[in-house]
Amino acid sequence: MAGFIHGKLDVKLLVLYILDRAAAPIDFATLTDLSLCDEGVDYFQYAEAVSELTDSGHLDQQGEFYSITDKGRRVCAGGESSLSPVVRQRCDRRLAPLNQALKRKAQVRAQVEEVPQGFHVRLSMDDDQGSLFSLTLLAPTREDAQRIADGFQDHPDRVYNGLLGVLLAGGEGREPR
Repeated sequence: MAGFIHGKLDVKLLVLYILDRAAAPIDFATLTDLSLCDEGVDYFQYAEAVSELTDSGHLDQQGEFYSITDKGRRVCAGGESSLSPVVRQRCDRRLAPLNQALKRKAQVRAQVEEVPQGFHVRLSMDDDQGSLFSLTLLAPTREDAQRIADGFQDHPDRVYNGLLGVLLAGGEGREPR
């Protein structure tokens, strides 16, 4: 068999390694894509390993998302050195852009909530130090509220910079105090 992964134990360690380093829970398709980083990984063996890790309490499944448990972290810490350094490097390289996207998603949030007057759109953005801003807008329809939420999530930096630009603008168009 080609590759560095040989057998279900290696596959289980690989799955634990990936989820230990993921910035947030990930769905099965993403976990599959990350796990198929070596020619030695057989999909059916992989799917069985994920199921067994979940049943044994090494992984937690919430809906379609998987995360590692404390039990899984202990096993990973004790066994990750048996994974090939080549496989670990591949995983780390593949995880980097995913973790960046997961971190950004956690820092930029938009929620739509129905209220008697229409729909509240709650927008918030954090950085590594904490909250940058939060804003609640009222939209007349769910469609408008969802467009606002989607637009914010697509371009949070433009919304934030635009808001700051207006609030910090010089004297143009401002009434004297």
